[in-house]
Amino acid sequence: DLTLSCKTEAFCGTALRVSVSGLMGGHSGENINSGRANANKLMGRFLAQLSNVCDLHLISLNGGSKDNAIPRECEAIVAVPDAEAAIDRLTDLAESIGNELSADDKGFCFVCEAQPDEAVMFSHEDSERAIAILSCAANGVLAMSMQVKGLVEFSRNLGVIRTENDQITFVFTTRSSVESQLDASVNELTQLAKITGAAVRHYNRYPGWNYAKSSSVRDAYLQAYRDITKKEADVNIIHAGLECGLISSKVPDMDMISIGPSMFNIHSPDEALDLDSVEIFWKTVERLIELL
Repeated sequence: DLTLSCKTEAFCGTALRVSVSGLMGGHSGENINSGRANANKLMGRFLAQLSNVCDLHLISLNGGSKDNAIPRECEAIVAVPDAEAAIDRLTDLAESIGNELSADDKGFCFVCEAQPDEAVMFSHEDSERAIAILSCAANGVLAMSMQVKGLVEFSRNLGVIRTENDQITFVFTTRSSVESQLDASVNELTQLAKITGAAVRHYNRYPGWNYAKSSSVRDAYLQAYRDITKKEADVNIIHAGLECGLISSKVPDMDMISIGPSMFNIHSPDEALDLDSVEIFWKTVERLIELL
């Protein structure tokens, strides 16, 4: 978490509501390389565009709902000296952004409209600091695996932004199977906090869990799946955080695999479970226990 404590001052100018919505979202590990847009980062582009041309003051900034999900919505309330010029400029930018987005984000919706006046707003300086964090924090795929082709190894997701009273908090989730990359992310966000004057809190670190070239449990599961379905199972390596990493950090020699029924569009409103796969999974686990 990076948290900015902001000074407030009497409201002046015109209040605008700037809203990004309709994005696909998804799991911040499995879908991080899918090309889906992050609503919080898009908001950074809109606010940076305005802050470079006018005296912008933030009033509130809120986006996303889970640190481990790619945010689908973000909303900012801002004060600007010329509402009409701001709306025109942001509308043009929204059209350009819409042309950049992938087919998954075809529901992208941008709204910029006048709001009732507010009592207070954040200072221009503190607003600039918040926009700097929003704009400059690296997000998405940070490194691909050198060992497994096509596998994301290191990523970061700006999942949540929330405004509470005079504070704005930015919540990040960093993923990597390599401990030194997690250390690098800690140092990078700490440095960003230093130069923007934010307080930083690191917590809930997921230890890395590396792929095992040989695994008797995996071999047994593949045989169990073969016995139940008469088909061959695929062994996949994905970019996600699991309890396995926490367990293996304490019991490094434990042989383990991650298994489960088929799920789709995880961490999005379209999340679904394939019920037929649950029965197959159950029977496969029963057979796995027999084999072990």
